[in-house]
Amino acid sequence: MAFTTRPTLSGDFAMVSTTHWLATAAGMSVLERGGNAADAACAAAFALHVVEPHLNGPGGDAPILWTASDGEPQVLGGQGPAPSHASAQAYRAMGLDLVPGSGPLAAAVPGAVDAWLVLLRDKGTWGLEGVLEHAIALAERGHFPIAQIGRTVESVRSLFTDHWTTSADVYLRDGRSPSPDERLTNPALAATWKRWLAESEAGGGDRETRIERARQVWRQGFIAEALVRAANTPTLDATGTEHAASWEPDEQLRWEPTWEPTVSHSWGDWTVHKADQWTQGPVFLQQLALLDDLTPADLTTTDSGDFDAATVHRLVEGAKLAFADRDAWYGDARPTPLDLLLDGGYTAVRRSLIREVASLGWVPGEPFEGIPAHVASHITGLLRGDRVAAAASGLGEPTVQHQQPTDPYVTRRGETLGDTCHIDVVDRWGTMVAATPSGGWLQSNPVIPELGFPLGSRLQMAWLDEDLPNTLTPGKRPRTTLTPSIAQYEGRPTLAFGTPGGDQQDQWSFHLFCRIAHDFETSLRGGRARLDLQTALDAPNWHTEHVVGSFYPRGWIPNTIAVEGNTDPAVVGGLHRRGHIVQVGPAWSEGRLCVVARHPHTGQLLAGANPRGMQGYAAGR
Repeated sequence: MAFTTRPTLSGDFAMVSTTHWLATAAGMSVLERGGNAADAACAAAFALHVVEPHLNGPGGDAPILWTASDGEPQVLGGQGPAPSHASAQAYRAMGLDLVPGSGPLAAAVPGAVDAWLVLLRDKGTWGLEGVLEHAIALAERGHFPIAQIGRTVESVRSLFTDHWTTSADVYLRDGRSPSPDERLTNPALAATWKRWLAESEAGGGDRETRIERARQVWRQGFIAEALVRAANTPTLDATGTEHAASWEPDEQLRWEPTWEPTVSHSWGDWTVHKADQWTQGPVFLQQLALLDDLTPADLTTTDSGDFDAATVHRLVEGAKLAFADRDAWYGDARPTPLDLLLDGGYTAVRRSLIREVASLGWVPGEPFEGIPAHVASHITGLLRGDRVAAAASGLGEPTVQHQQPTDPYVTRRGETLGDTCHIDVVDRWGTMVAATPSGGWLQSNPVIPELGFPLGSRLQMAWLDEDLPNTLTPGKRPRTTLTPSIAQYEGRPTLAFGTPGGDQQDQWSFHLFCRIAHDFETSLRGGRARLDLQTALDAPNWHTEHVVGSFYPRGWIPNTIAVEGNTDPAVVGGLHRRGHIVQVGPAWSEGRLCVVARHPHTGQLLAGANPRGMQGYAAGR
């Protein structure tokens, strides 16, 4: 039997899995008191703003997937757009060739909070007071922070003390960074939520009316006014220079999150649902389509049950092709019809490019008559330029210098790998939520003193070259790496899953899904029909760095695979022989996956959480 760090949780009431145990506890508390999956996800999300401030915040973003037990999944687009004066032309006029990785110029209109309010209004049963209860307590009374918060603050200490002094006031009190042995409080954030609640409750009304009033305060009240002031304040950013944005007073009112259909692809009896190409989500579907010549059980494994070198090679080469298409074709500014990229004939041509040896180039496909010259010339120029050498600095979200190379978040180059947060919930009615909150982390912008949280930096994912699918464009969403997933089996919602990790998200989560699908189909053939979530979570994971980085300064490291130190040496050797450059990192260092499930045959509820990072937990009964 394969090694697991924990059991797969099993029950019939409800399950929650998040990247922090306090958020999981908040979500489970709501479920135990009669709330549904949407209520619980909202409570967990607001708790994450407090307990993982280095990974997400109210000024950030949150693509959300929701499904009932008997319906089709839906997407709630919690990614805010570029503000009205944020254009490629305007930024180039400032002498920039990339959007900075921090500061006001990198801030999109915050999308997370309004999206959670819409989810609560449309799919929940609770009011805002109930879902904010835990977050307010954690901010006001404090919590004992995970060690990574203190290490992250130390990595930007001089920035905080010399320039972003409002951030130092919160995270460097008395000159000390947060410690797991001392309570970390955020009184300003607690006060913001309390005032927000008071103003939303004033005038009474039913649950939906009060939630709508809360949205009005967020979008045009005291919170919106403070966000605009912060965006328009000159701030030292990643360029080493002070810049200010130019937000209009009604910037928050010009956009609101909307419900959208998912995009999907089927593989055998499984169908995976993702958000459209304003996220990188379809890259998961393109990887899946490249496996259409196989069944899940055809993926080969070692004697220990982990994927063998042949399978890892196949998945890596598929990822290279899919991510090249992502970089050439995905974006909200000029979206490519996704059916062209998932077309069977197109996919067959792409599949024929996978050889027995590792590919070396950046090879997007040609779903039209040919790749537009501006896409090809720009990206290939990027790969030849100085940004290749800087690739290590641009991997992941967020990217900060780090001084402790033994930490599992650090690569061999001494950089902090990307991270974010994730939430999965399934309730007793079979309703599921999968969400990946991120952005607005403490390294993105200075803390707004009257609010207790900073703006985000998601615009760094857009290009400043004209006419690209992902060109910085007013009112258009930057193509985000945030990418939750819901999978159906035989048409029944079965899995909700996802992970932090920037460009790695649709690699790590794809490997998890392949492993679960393989093990389930194999067990079906043996008459068991077992969903073994924790074994799939604990299996050695990997990612290729042969992708154009989505984060400033947008680099590329060709033909490189990062694998965990606990990977079977035979797999490492097999990848070397196939021509891959394999970097063996620390054991238990690849991803922080979460997953919940509802068994498609029995209705049994299941959950698992990744031990990597030592903070993600599942709960349920």
